[in-house]
Amino acid sequence: MARDGKQKHKSGKKSGKLDRKTYEKELERLQVELSHLQRWVQEKGERIVVIFEGRDAAGKGGAIKRITERVSPRVFRVVALPTPTEREKTQLYMQRYVAHLPAAGEIVLFDRSWYNRAGVERVMGFCTRKETRTFLEQIPSFEKYLVGHGIRLIKFFFDVSREEQERRFKRRFADPLRQWKLSPMDMESWARWWDYTAAFADMFDWTDTAWAPWYVVESDDKKRARLNCIAQILDLIPYEKVPFDAPAIPKRRRRGKNVPETLPFKTIVPNRV
Repeated sequence: MARDGKQKHKSGKKSGKLDRKTYEKELERLQVELSHLQRWVQEKGERIVVIFEGRDAAGKGGAIKRITERVSPRVFRVVALPTPTEREKTQLYMQRYVAHLPAAGEIVLFDRSWYNRAGVERVMGFCTRKETRTFLEQIPSFEKYLVGHGIRLIKFFFDVSREEQERRFKRRFADPLRQWKLSPMDMESWARWWDYTAAFADMFDWTDTAWAPWYVVESDDKKRARLNCIAQILDLIPYEKVPFDAPAIPKRRRRGKNVPETLPFKTIVPNRV
């Protein structure tokens, strides 16, 4: 089970929550850097995969949102696959994930990934023990193949304490804007905390490799977790600032004889505020 290059993770916890003013200032700075990264990826034809795994309510979705909200969705593609169809269940397990790997000039963010087999599928009995074991044995070679063919692979695991996870679940119950995040599977994840702990421990033991290490994001403080995640991505990719070649603004052509001054709208949405 052991493999060379195992990473040692040290706690990065800091006391106290990060204040909003500091958070927003640093987030803006990092998002500017993400825009520089985007231009470099397009210029160099880079292919990057970022995997987001972790416990339920650990803040993966919030981090992905802050990464993508100021960049192009044609460069930063988010992949969040639903439950496999009956046809997909008959395919090779990795087949539907391979279809979403990046082409040149793309960064693909997997909101959950092929590691479903090592986590939820194992814990909830959606796959056999043999299938889980086969996955854990083979996935390091698959990831080594990706890296060997020029794909930059970054794997994040968002960790949250039992107490904070419970607080977030309860907040979702009370907030209509968050209730959509709750599902029976979320409740099972709460009930099976220790089953997931055992599954994740095996996942790390088999797949935390020198060529594709896991980076643990401690996320009891969501704001700090988001900043740490984005900063880590930027630190791991040797991007450079590519000069912005601003396009020339052409002179606007004259209005033709039969072109109305304004568009002939029939129904306009009324002002309500």
